Amino acid sequence: MIIQPQSFAVRNMRYTIRSAMEKDAKALSELRLEIDGETENLDREKGEAFIDEAGFKQIIQTDGQKSCNLFLVGEVENKIVGFSRCEGNDLKRFAHKLEFGVCVMQKYWGYGIGKNLLKQSINWADLHAIKKMTLTVLETNEKAIELYKNLGFEMEGILKQDKRLSDGNYYNTIVMGRINE
Repeated sequence: MIIQPQSFAVRNMRYTIRSAMEKDAKALSELRLEIDGETENLDREKGEAFIDEAGFKQIIQTDGQKSCNLFLVGEVENKIVGFSRCEGNDLKRFAHKLEFGVCVMQKYWGYGIGKNLLKQSINWADLHAIKKMTLTVLETNEKAIELYKNLGFEMEGILKQDKRLSDGNYYNTIVMGRINE
C-alpha cells in the first residue's frame, strides 16, 4: 500500500516519511546492514539474514500491491535513515491484524523518526480497518516500550530468555499489541 508523504521538522532537522519505492532498494539493503550492527535491540547481528537490493525490490513490489502491507522510509536530505514495515496476512482468520517493525540509524535517534513512522502506520491501519497491530521489543529497550505504550500498545506477553546477546546473557522479548476499537 502507498501513503502520501508527510514532512516533519524537529530541532532544525527536516525529514519526510513516505512509502518505500523500488529505487530505494539498494539504500535499504545498505541501511539495514548498518543498523543491525549499531544496536542489539533488533533480532539480527550485522550481516545475518542479509537482504540484497533485489530482495528489497521484491519486498517493495509486494508491499505496494498488497492492501494489508505498508513499507515506509524516513528520509533526511534525500538519505534514507530509517524504515518501518507493516505485514498483514492473507489467511482469513488473521486478516484483521498485522505485525509492525521499525529501525532508525542511531545517529538519528531522538528526532521522532521512529515515532512518526509508527504514527503513520497506525493512522494507515486505522483507516484500513485493521483491528490489531502487534510488535515485539527487547525488554531492555525501555524508550521503545514507553513509546509503544504512549501510542496505545499494551503488553500481551513475555517470551522468556528469548534472545542471547553479546554479553552471553539471555533476555526476554516483550510482545505488545494495539487493538483498534
